[in-house]
Amino acid sequence: MEKAQVLTREKPRNRVRIGRLARGLVAGLALTLATGARAQDTAPSAPDAKAAPIKLQLNRLEPASESCRTYLLVDNSRGTALKSLKVDLFAFDQEGVAQKRVAVELGPLPDRKTIVKIFDFTGIACPKIGRVLLNDVLACEGGEASRETCLERTETETKTSVAFDR
Repeated sequence: MEKAQVLTREKPRNRVRIGRLARGLVAGLALTLATGARAQDTAPSAPDAKAAPIKLQLNRLEPASESCRTYLLVDNSRGTALKSLKVDLFAFDQEGVAQKRVAVELGPLPDRKTIVKIFDFTGIACPKIGRVLLNDVLACEGGEASRETCLERTETETKTSVAFDR
């Protein structure tokens, strides 16, 4: 008589290892995807994304002796702090001829804040000014700001009868 063979249902060892390995890979992939999604949510915006604007508003002009006192509202309510923001402005007469040039330091500019800066266009009366031009940004310091990026971010508007352009 032949001995009866006993058959067992043992899993081959390599099959068990492959199963554990597959479960580990799936868990690792899920963790990587979850971590990557969180990192993407908190990552800084892409360099080509438009930064928050710096709004300059020509708010008021008033006579001050033989000068024109200028009130400039600087709205940085959506931007980050700047140590310095220096702008180059030109005042043109009613005929469009450049009359006065002034460099104005508008900083420091706190983040998420609106401020008013007051300066004079000396030697020109307010009624003679027909237009103010933001000619350039001379300096812009703070965070990752540069002169060029601050110029791109700057928007102008006026509350007066005098045009304010860039």
